[in-house]
Amino acid sequence: MTDRSDTEVPVKVIDRRWWVQKDGGEEGGTAAEDGRPEKPSYVQDLERQLAEKDRQLQEALASYRESAREFDAARARLRKDVAREIERGRQGVLVELLDVVDNLDRAIEAGRLAGDPATLLGGIDLVRRMFVAKLEGFGLTRIDPLGEAFDPSRHEAISVVPTTEPAQDGLICGVVAPGYLMGDEVLRPARVAVSQVQPPAAPPGVG
Repeated sequence: MTDRSDTEVPVKVIDRRWWVQKDGGEEGGTAAEDGRPEKPSYVQDLERQLAEKDRQLQEALASYRESAREFDAARARLRKDVAREIERGRQGVLVELLDVVDNLDRAIEAGRLAGDPATLLGGIDLVRRMFVAKLEGFGLTRIDPLGEAFDPSRHEAISVVPTTEPAQDGLICGVVAPGYLMGDEVLRPARVAVSQVQPPAAPPGVG
């Protein structure tokens, strides 16, 4: 019988995994100073790229947070500025109206001293015209639509007046209170009475 130990060919097994290779194995791996095998260069390159991307991401996040803080601060300043301008506009309007009040006081005092109702009436009419002029200076326009066709976007009908004239149907026959426009916007519709043709009454006994 032949002894197998004399005829068997020795088999060499090479583990090609990079983390078990040492001393510059066939895959080119090298051992680190602490004895652990070094990672292949392509792995190290990927890790460096990942670290760089992480650094860029952190910088982008920091920039975003800073921009968000600056935006919030700018928005808060804008709100304060708008509120301040609105308050200044309101004060300007009130100062203008105080002039009207002063003139009204003078008109009343002059009428009282004169003891003449006509003098008081003339003074009040003068103050009224001054007040209307100031309102027009603020962009206010008076709507006095007597005789015009009723327009629901500019007029508010508070009463209907019967008429027998077809030509008067739908026309404004009375103005209870004028309306006002601020630019092209209706600030207050005119309160009006509108003519409306009534159907003829049925003859007695019919129906």
